[in-house]
Amino acid sequence: MVSLVKHPHPRERRLVFKNVDRPGWSPDIDTYLQDGGYDDLKKGFGMKPQEIVGEVKTSQLRGRGGAGFSCGMKWGFIKPDEKKPVYLICNADESEPGTFKDRYIIHQDPHQLLEGMILSCYAVNARLAYIYIRGEFPEGARILERAIQEAHARGFLGKNILGSGFDLEIFVHRGAGAYICGEETGLIESLEGKRAYPRIKPPYFPAVLGLYQCPTIVNNVETLCNVKHIVRLGGAEFAKIGRPNNTGTRILCVSGDVQKPGYFELECGAVTMGELLNDLCGGPKPGRKFKAVIPGGSSAKVLRADDTYKIKVKQPDGSMADQELKFDDIVLDFDSLAAVGSMAGSGGVIVMDDSRDMVWALNNINEFYAHESCGQCTPCREGSLWMKKITDRLAGGYGVAADPRTLKSVADNIAGRTICAFGEACAWPVQSFLQKFPEDFAGAAAKNELPRGARTALEALNPALAAAAAERH
Repeated sequence: MVSLVKHPHPRERRLVFKNVDRPGWSPDIDTYLQDGGYDDLKKGFGMKPQEIVGEVKTSQLRGRGGAGFSCGMKWGFIKPDEKKPVYLICNADESEPGTFKDRYIIHQDPHQLLEGMILSCYAVNARLAYIYIRGEFPEGARILERAIQEAHARGFLGKNILGSGFDLEIFVHRGAGAYICGEETGLIESLEGKRAYPRIKPPYFPAVLGLYQCPTIVNNVETLCNVKHIVRLGGAEFAKIGRPNNTGTRILCVSGDVQKPGYFELECGAVTMGELLNDLCGGPKPGRKFKAVIPGGSSAKVLRADDTYKIKVKQPDGSMADQELKFDDIVLDFDSLAAVGSMAGSGGVIVMDDSRDMVWALNNINEFYAHESCGQCTPCREGSLWMKKITDRLAGGYGVAADPRTLKSVADNIAGRTICAFGEACAWPVQSFLQKFPEDFAGAAAKNELPRGARTALEALNPALAAAAAERH
């Protein structure tokens, strides 16, 4: 029986997850204050807002929600003399399959999130903030509501926080179970009480035209928690953790066919794929070999375990050279995963061994995305369902020889042709599974070929039907 890892592995460096599953720890404010909670907020109020923005830029912190965009750069889009109200939204709509990190923070260390949010609001001069939490987290919403009440009672929220002259209110808003609300503009539409149709960018970049058409910062739970650590350590010191352009720690959520699934907070780029799967997760199940890994949630492109990957490496003289990389040697950071054709995404590492049918696995993903499409864009609305129907047919043994080609054609006509990145989210798995495992899909398509004896019998009974069946193959 597999076990969920709870005690920190020696390779981990826990900042954000310091208090997760910590013996004797409680999510109440008294426990948090006894451990130095809200001390970083007091330090932050001793700085100018632009100084905090500068520290976040220096830290090179990248968003932990999926896209990996520079947090400091995003904050820098807010003008210091902005006349409109500025809003901050915490995206706690953790819906990416394979990802289960933010819920641990919410359930076990809510005040860390609130402290990070208050510092972030102070930095961008936001006086009203929202935590948009997915509807499937009812207990998480209650914990956050209780934490907000505790923070109010101790003077960390409300009017003139800690005598700083800064006012802030934070509200929890529950979603209703829609994956598309993880997309920042779809989330904003939902928060405004409308159907969660993502907005066209440009012009609707949230930092310019966000909530109520006002400048808005949308950051992920893990990203906002890191802000308090940046204030405590300083941006330059934080940037020493991890690798250049891949700084800080990253929480990886490992699920699937390993002996020790669980969460691991690691310095960005400190471990390779092989070290994560074999050393931290205990290797494959007995008698099995690794077949594939999706490294950043279900929308990331799949990586084949027996592949060799060619990447470009910068040389000391500034030139670029080709380098071959084995699967086990892939470094787990934003840039390295992008270089091998996938992405770090939300940190959800989904592992499949050689017992897995890749057609079944892709069909499972397709079923999810067909259900979750918001329906605004035709390529996504129609194409996601078409792809699901094709893999349904292949997985059920009713495929035809043209199905893999048709499947790729549909995916190719979705990616890059939709308002938001959901088009890529549903197309990339199809494209990558077909590219990495063509033999699985060709084999599934061939299952429905008529045996010679059956074909002869069919020709005798119905020549037209036999000819049609032969044409399909």
